[in-house]
Amino acid sequence: MAKKSHFYMGKYTATNKDIKAYEWCIKNDIKISPTAKAAGSWWLDITNKGIKNRSPQTFGRDVIWEKMYEYYNYYYDKYKK
Repeated sequence: MAKKSHFYMGKYTATNKDIKAYEWCIKNDIKISPTAKAAGSWWLDITNKGIKNRSPQTFGRDVIWEKMYEYYNYYYDKYKK
């Protein structure tokens, strides 16, 4: 059986705001994770209180983590009261 190959997903250093939004979302049952489409191409899967959605476009390794935190910040700003 062939071994799965691993793809380099780049790197991104999260800001304090990114981390705050991430922590708030996890505590409020909003989870976002990358899912590979092909080598160097990922969707972002978003689960918001049990409802799953997928980003309409894919993202490359240079932006996948930045986009993930962008979505976390979006949900944090939208629902935080």
